[in-house]
Amino acid sequence: MDRPNPDEILAKVKAEDTHRGRLKIFFGAVAGVGKTYKMLESARRLKKEGVDIVVGYVETHKRSETEALLDGLEILPPKIIDYKNVNLREFDIDAALKRKPAVILVDELAHSNAPGSRHLKRLQDVEDLLDAGIDVYTTLNVQHCESANDIVAQVTGVTVRETVPDTFIEKADEIELVDIPTEELLKRLKEGKVYLGQQAERAAKHFFQPGNLIALRQLALRYTERSVDSKLLLYKQSHSISKVWGVRDRFLVCVSSNPGAAQLVRAGKRIAADLGVEWIVAHVEMPSHMSAEDRNKISEMLRLAESLGAQTATLIGQEVAETLISYARSKNVTKIIIGKPGKPRWQELIFGSIIDKMARNCGEIDLYFLSGEVSKKHLVKSKPPAARAFPWPSFVWTICVIALCTFVNSLIFRFIAPVNLVMIYLLGVTWIAYRYGRRMSIIASFLSVLFFDFFFVPPYFTFAVSSAEYFITFIIMLSVGFTIAQLTGRLRRQTMAMRIREDRTQALYALTRDLSKSSYPDELFKIAIRHIQDFFQCQAIILTPAANKLEIRFELSSKSDLNPTEYAVAQWSYEHKKIAGKNTDTLPGSTGVYLPFVGLEKTVGVVGVFPTDDTQFTGPDQFHLLEVFVSQTALAVEGAQLAAAALEAESKVKNERIRDLLLTTFSYELPEPLKSISHTASELLKPENINDPLKRATLIQTMRDEVDRINNLVAELPKLINWDS
Repeated sequence: MDRPNPDEILAKVKAEDTHRGRLKIFFGAVAGVGKTYKMLESARRLKKEGVDIVVGYVETHKRSETEALLDGLEILPPKIIDYKNVNLREFDIDAALKRKPAVILVDELAHSNAPGSRHLKRLQDVEDLLDAGIDVYTTLNVQHCESANDIVAQVTGVTVRETVPDTFIEKADEIELVDIPTEELLKRLKEGKVYLGQQAERAAKHFFQPGNLIALRQLALRYTERSVDSKLLLYKQSHSISKVWGVRDRFLVCVSSNPGAAQLVRAGKRIAADLGVEWIVAHVEMPSHMSAEDRNKISEMLRLAESLGAQTATLIGQEVAETLISYARSKNVTKIIIGKPGKPRWQELIFGSIIDKMARNCGEIDLYFLSGEVSKKHLVKSKPPAARAFPWPSFVWTICVIALCTFVNSLIFRFIAPVNLVMIYLLGVTWIAYRYGRRMSIIASFLSVLFFDFFFVPPYFTFAVSSAEYFITFIIMLSVGFTIAQLTGRLRRQTMAMRIREDRTQALYALTRDLSKSSYPDELFKIAIRHIQDFFQCQAIILTPAANKLEIRFELSSKSDLNPTEYAVAQWSYEHKKIAGKNTDTLPGSTGVYLPFVGLEKTVGVVGVFPTDDTQFTGPDQFHLLEVFVSQTALAVEGAQLAAAALEAESKVKNERIRDLLLTTFSYELPEPLKSISHTASELLKPENINDPLKRATLIQTMRDEVDRINNLVAELPKLINWDS
């Protein structure tokens, strides 16, 4: 029985989460394609069906046909925010949460809220609505997607500042593409149905060029295709569907340390380019069978695949064929490409053929065989002597164990039947298989048969056999020995794979747990550098921006003597938001590897990691784990910085309120008593009032009352300030 996949279980749990609201995005290439119009049409249909739907915020841009669709729909009043003597209309998130409809319309997801709003971004308002169990309809253009920002700037020459993280868009339950032909969109622009006045003229001269619109339209189509494809995979996982649906081609290239794997990867690139489909390059790692040089070759193959645009994956499993097919089904792969077998036929007969197993079990997945042109000279050079060397120490221990089993059998030989002595040898074979692997266990099986025949089968101390029945014993003994070797070797590999997974899971859990304990950026950086050095067993430093340059901020080792070249690599990594340094494609001559702490909105620093040897961080699996460490830290630090900025902004707003309260209080409350005191003092100075004791006492009492009034006002101000805060 197959064990359940944790990713499939998690996907199923997410799919069955009914508390969170559903998000639907009306997606388009540019403004004017009709996203808001389409959203309002959907809202009116829901209204007719009796759904409690409310318009939270919709920007009609004074389009009459769009404004007409608002008739009959409940509209929440906008929140008016006074910013620099200008009244700004914003979505009222508090009113929406208080109203709590079943569905709410919130236009322009990428919008940045005005200062003084609850959140900086409208997508954060949408997140609050979803957490409250409210379904949200919203709109978005492709140029506002974070991953498409650079491409849009390259095509149009315009850098879009308001972007939405792809991680947020991927959480959408439905993305509906709203699209119209380029000619029709340009016609709408001329008719004033997109922008009005000078804004329309500027758009027609710059952004709304036919070439730009075609490129953005293609980008929107591809983005929607990726989103639909991910939803398809999520649906299959949540419903435990393992069968491949060939609605969209995706193929998997399987590589090993064989020298022809590079040609296989290049052939995969050519096929992907010809078909215009996604492709994945995967390798199944066998920890017990991998030498250091083999690991380096695999790392080179996977880096080559990544440079050619492929997704890469390092898989850990008991059987190569089963692991590859299971992974292919989870990714809805329709074609698997594998190299022709390079092992001798006798090895395939003894150990089995991966190709035969894949051909029998691939089912509806197509299987292709390719071969690369590899010269004999290259094949000779590619053989790693250290990896091919015979493990003599293991062989000596194998002989010792079989000799020990023979000694034990010699002690009990006279008391039990000779056939039962086989069990002692099988016990030794089992231990050797688990301790030294399959190769030594097979040798142990042959040695067990030979020792058993020589010492315990008559005629003794010869390899002759007196009875043909012993041949059956020998065959069964070898068969059981081979089976034990196979199963024990599989158990050993599985144990090592589980240990690797457990170590990585524990490391990520420990990092996440410690990051959640602090909300100060400095403490978060210290936690990150400690975990990186403890897990990867290498030196690391963290550099943060200060006065337009990077400075070493945290280090647990002595790396303060970074030379100018290393600083330049770190600065390049920070400015370009890309990985650079040793074993990368950018500035590989440096001694360290530099990864930027890239958050959702900005880069908060750079971590420099200094490998202990040339093989560290060459494998994609180890490198990707380091990237996860860095990304988790970046998000935590950015969140802490945003929280600190929000607290500071709140403090400024509070001080501004206090100042306004003081000005309001003194401007409205003080003039009257001061005026009364002044008038009373003037009356008191008149001769007729000075000589009249009763009049004088009355005026003095009036002045005292006004002074007490001012004193009471001053005494009440702290209470008013505390209440207002």
